[in-house]
Amino acid sequence: MIQNLLRSALLFLSLLLISCTGSADDRTYDLLITNASIADGTGGEITQGNILVHNGVIEAVGEIDPDRSRVTTVIDADGRIVSPGFIDTHSHGNPLDTPRFDNFLSMGVTTVSLGQDGRSPGLDDVNAWMDEVDQTGTGPNIVYFAGHNSLRQAVDAPRITGLDSSYIEEMQTILQRALEAGAFGLTTGLEYDHGTFADMDELVALAEPVADAGALVMSHMRSEDDDEIEASVRELISQGRGSGANVHASHIKIVFGDDPGQAESVLALMDEAREDGVQITADVYPYTASFTGIAIVFPEWALPPNDFDEVVENRRGELAEYLRNRVNLRNGPEATLFGTDPWAGMTLAEVADELDKPFEDVLIDDIGPRGASAAYFVMDEEVMKRFMLDPHVMISSDGSPTMRHPRGYGSFAKIIRQYINEENLMPLEEAIYKMSGLPAETLGLTDTSKTDTPRGLIREGFAADLLIFDPADVRDNATFEDPHQYAEGFEWVFVNGTAVIDEGVLNQTLPAGVIRRKISSNSY
Repeated sequence: MIQNLLRSALLFLSLLLISCTGSADDRTYDLLITNASIADGTGGEITQGNILVHNGVIEAVGEIDPDRSRVTTVIDADGRIVSPGFIDTHSHGNPLDTPRFDNFLSMGVTTVSLGQDGRSPGLDDVNAWMDEVDQTGTGPNIVYFAGHNSLRQAVDAPRITGLDSSYIEEMQTILQRALEAGAFGLTTGLEYDHGTFADMDELVALAEPVADAGALVMSHMRSEDDDEIEASVRELISQGRGSGANVHASHIKIVFGDDPGQAESVLALMDEAREDGVQITADVYPYTASFTGIAIVFPEWALPPNDFDEVVENRRGELAEYLRNRVNLRNGPEATLFGTDPWAGMTLAEVADELDKPFEDVLIDDIGPRGASAAYFVMDEEVMKRFMLDPHVMISSDGSPTMRHPRGYGSFAKIIRQYINEENLMPLEEAIYKMSGLPAETLGLTDTSKTDTPRGLIREGFAADLLIFDPADVRDNATFEDPHQYAEGFEWVFVNGTAVIDEGVLNQTLPAGVIRRKISSNSY
């Protein structure tokens, strides 16, 4: 209480000095945003005021009026919304190839989370990878996670369940080094090669150093199919309970499911886990088609470590029947839209017609389990909306600059355009919270013991990752037919106080890099 009173008194005095003399030390400030409708990222009511920024940090918020001659840039928001920049908890891309990430910036995303689905770069020397990214610079801030599947590959672990303890210990060592370098936690891809072999002993053992560091386990769960989703959520909860780590379900969905009641059941499992002391959250993207490798439709016995050519030679009829049934269960070959050459933009049905053969033969002879990625129209919008409304579920994109899926260019803009402006699914303040304050809190970005400069809220001392926009102008332009179209409507986007979009125009500034998570002195 005393500390809060002292802080308030000091803030009042500093603002008084700013108002009267320009600043306590005659500083020149970088940015003043006036006449703002401030949605501060907490979900609270929108307030009117000004925002003062210096050296990439918010100096003051509210009824302030510093000497304009001491401010480099003044922007009159003219009643428009000013919010924290959006934080994408599940992103893809290589910052060394596309450091600007204009696809994310154009939809208001100022922080992306990489190393998802169990795959991460630079595990041999995470510090060196982070340094290289920092030297290049990036448009949005980068949050790094270490990937479980990549850890398995780094130690040459066999594709078996029940690894010898020596492999587990070696993975723990690499993971601990990544956490000490600034990783925000661990991701798993339990539906993918390597991850699919992990048992609970392995999952708990790798989550333990994450728990010790106060970090997060993010999981692409073992299955999102309607008959397995609840078991997958229980597995993630068990990993959190056994290790003590906070856990997070990535891009939560129910494949084939069309009953919002099943979403209620999944969310109830999470509620029960929280009541039992397991902190579990989730994210969701606003599309009814997923996107991943075509291996998702092949049986386990046709995937590594099994030899696909041998399977084709010895079990072709069985494989063809499996693929025919599996694809038809997933709404047929018309519901699989390829996103990689040479068939990008064509459905599996269209490719089969062009090649004049059954679609299962196309998958066996012309594509194989590693030959393509695709969008799969296998989800229900009402189920997705129910997940979206849960207070512990935030928004993500699961997108990238190169992926042929509109989510990488449109997700956050679509939330505002469709679910706020058109359908009024939730208040704008709540949507902004789900895209800023909630993901920031989940990642630990609001905690000064975990990061040098907190972010995700409009508060004094927080990073000046800011958006200025009129919600009525926000549009997602990306479609499945033309997925690489930038969103519109975010007139100004600031990352660490620097404009990356200025009056609606993308520039080439690279004001960011990797956010290194701090490890407390009593960790490990």
